[in-house]
Amino acid sequence: MSPPIDDEPGAPTLAEVAKLAGVSLKTASRAVNGERYVSSATMDKVLHAAAMLGFRPNRLARELRQGSRSSLIGMVVGDLSNPFYARVAGALEKEVGSRGFHLITASTGEDPEAEQRLVEELLERRVAALVLVSTSRSHRYLAAADLRGTPIVFLDRPPVGLLADTVLLDNRAGARMAVEHLISHGHRQIGLIGDLAHISTHQERLRGYVDALTASGIDGWEAYVREDAHDIRTAKNITAAMLAQGRPPTAIFTANSRITIGALNAMNRLHRAPALIGFDDFELSEVLEVSVVAHDMERMGAEGAALVLARLAGGAEETRRVTIPCRIVARGSGEREPRWR
Repeated sequence: MSPPIDDEPGAPTLAEVAKLAGVSLKTASRAVNGERYVSSATMDKVLHAAAMLGFRPNRLARELRQGSRSSLIGMVVGDLSNPFYARVAGALEKEVGSRGFHLITASTGEDPEAEQRLVEELLERRVAALVLVSTSRSHRYLAAADLRGTPIVFLDRPPVGLLADTVLLDNRAGARMAVEHLISHGHRQIGLIGDLAHISTHQERLRGYVDALTASGIDGWEAYVREDAHDIRTAKNITAAMLAQGRPPTAIFTANSRITIGALNAMNRLHRAPALIGFDDFELSEVLEVSVVAHDMERMGAEGAALVLARLAGGAEETRRVTIPCRIVARGSGEREPRWR
């Protein structure tokens, strides 16, 4: 067996341990790895030398050489700066950590090529499982990973071209509820400011928006749809431009919390702000009296962890899909009456 790899550059080496203990490198390797055929006296001598030098074998490297999977679970998301994913990851980490696993996270920047590269790197490290918030339009590239026996769980965005366990928000129903809420307060000209057009969550929320307007017999909504507002600054600019058009909306539905914040920035100095309801709750939303489509973010992480752990335990066969419901939290901004028509 090859000697363990040190934890970091400059750390004491196994060769130094072997020299101090007066044994061969191979014997030192067997001792620190707890293998058989090492006498108790030799074992004590090697472990004492290791303790004196502060040597620690790299557990991951040892697991990889032995052909087993590591205790790591890899999570790949589109954007780690998004507070939504930070809370989801925190809940997932808590659950898998209680079972002896460690979560490592990586961000793709919503780049499908970066996603495939990161997934391959995680698989090379023999992670125990993968958790994906994917930006790819097809997941057939994951078929090979699936055949290796690595459990794959999708969060927030469903797999395309691949069967896998999934945890989703009820995006379409949540968006429909938001727009119906605005309609119930007299609005007919309702704008939608959405995320990147190709992302499934945006597409589902757009469908819910259209469902509500169509059911109420409201047409002409196409003039009030804006997409690709992926960050706060872009959302602010899009909102300002929408409100400056000839016939601005009397209400706006923002499709995620960062878009909501951008819209609030654009509306900050307006004497007559339109009604506003946003998808996702966020810090200070209560203080700012922002009406939202709320849901349990931590539950998404916990449900994802449960699916991962079930797969690792070998107890699941058919793929599962968990849908987390949404609800309206009315705080004032979504209840404003139309001030212009």
